[in-house]
Amino acid sequence: MTGARDRVLDAYETLLIGHGPGSATLDAVAAAAEVSKGGLLYHFASKDALVTGLLDRLRERSAADADAIRTAPDGAVDYYIRTSAPGGGQPGGVTRTYLAVLRIADGSETGQAVREALAVVHAEEYDALHAELADPVLAWIAQLVGDGLYLRTLTGTPLPTELTVDALLARMRRYLPDTPAGGRGLPEDPA
Repeated sequence: MTGARDRVLDAYETLLIGHGPGSATLDAVAAAAEVSKGGLLYHFASKDALVTGLLDRLRERSAADADAIRTAPDGAVDYYIRTSAPGGGQPGGVTRTYLAVLRIADGSETGQAVREALAVVHAEEYDALHAELADPVLAWIAQLVGDGLYLRTLTGTPLPTELTVDALLARMRRYLPDTPAGGRGLPEDPA
């Protein structure tokens, strides 16, 4: 069972992703989490403390995700691209928290702390991809593709109907090094 602290953070994420920072008042977060405002304030004494809690969650989930990227059975690139695509993130995973944090990255007093947390996440992702792809440019390209998929998830923009993540990975396979770690498990590009 999820504890009150996690329910509050889950509710905060949901409000940020669905309606933006303006909707995520302490009262709204408490109501969405089904806790009293006093219960919310017990865990997060202020809106800034709530943001800090979300950033701590992001760092924790990012570290776990970087480990998952490195140890994914189908390879780092396959895992990263699939989990970055709309609907590809795991419930309770870094993707949802990342998207919520993006909603508060600008225009808030805590913007600098948010940008610093995102810099850590991006560095961990890059390092995990670079561990599989010795070429730093290829690792960066894979990360940028994932970033673009995150953006589609954030904005609710679907992938073009004639394209799939499998097709994207198949085409990327052409550019991955031909090594046991490079692109392991990626489908071959039929084109």
